[in-house]
Amino acid sequence: MKNFILFFLLFPLVAIAQSSDEQLIEVTIQEFFDGMRAGDSSRIAAVMTKDVFFQTTFTNKSGEPQREIGSAEDFLKAVGTPHDEVWDEKIWSYDIKVDDNLASAWTEYSFYLDQKFSHCGVNTFQLFKSKKGWKITSIVDSRRRRTCEKDPISEINQVMDAWHKAAATADEDTFFGSMTEDCVYIGTDASERWLRDELKDWSKKYFDRDSAWDFTPIERTVVVSKDGNLAWFDETLSTWMDKCRSSGVMQKIDNQWYLKHYHLSIAVPNEKVKGYLELLKKE
Repeated sequence: MKNFILFFLLFPLVAIAQSSDEQLIEVTIQEFFDGMRAGDSSRIAAVMTKDVFFQTTFTNKSGEPQREIGSAEDFLKAVGTPHDEVWDEKIWSYDIKVDDNLASAWTEYSFYLDQKFSHCGVNTFQLFKSKKGWKITSIVDSRRRRTCEKDPISEINQVMDAWHKAAATADEDTFFGSMTEDCVYIGTDASERWLRDELKDWSKKYFDRDSAWDFTPIERTVVVSKDGNLAWFDETLSTWMDKCRSSGVMQKIDNQWYLKHYHLSIAVPNEKVKGYLELLKKE
């Protein structure tokens, strides 16, 4: 019992340490790519061990699998040699595993020369926790130009913009087809909480018109989970009710983003709240 209690007390500390290590590993990997974008080979060298291993896998034009082994010296020389285009590798997700002073990280990426797409794939990092912090000991990446992941934030913005447009044009298939079956929609009235099909039944009279309702996004902030499968957002909308605010949750299913939860609210300015409450009392 004593040992069990000790474990119970120490477990939160272990979880915190694990979380902290994952954050430090992510920072290490980000520094690697920030150095590449800046053309600063010294920044990259600082987060790697001297005997770091490089390897690339790809399929050639004949459809044959290929493997190439590189060297840290050649890579650092290429990064540090002045070049006109920015080497911009965008990381879309992190899957990090840690045990003691060993860690691995699986990261999906797309590579751009300035703004021009080049290729995509996955990086697998092996890292060692030295006295000076986490250092990269191995980098193996895959490279392809087909079936590439797009920027998830851009994809989500496209889905949400199309979803609002579908309501404005009474496109019922697109509007409800962008929602999961168990999606929850919360409206501005305190009584308005529907599952997708309940909302579909309630709003049928609106979608029978030329336009169900017309909400135009003004701005939107999107955050994507580290594994790239969930996202949450908040947005400001221009509506017939003046400005509204909404928030929502998106889920990636079979490489497509779907709306999982949506909450709409009327934005009442702070200085008008008192008058708003008085109006409710009169009613």
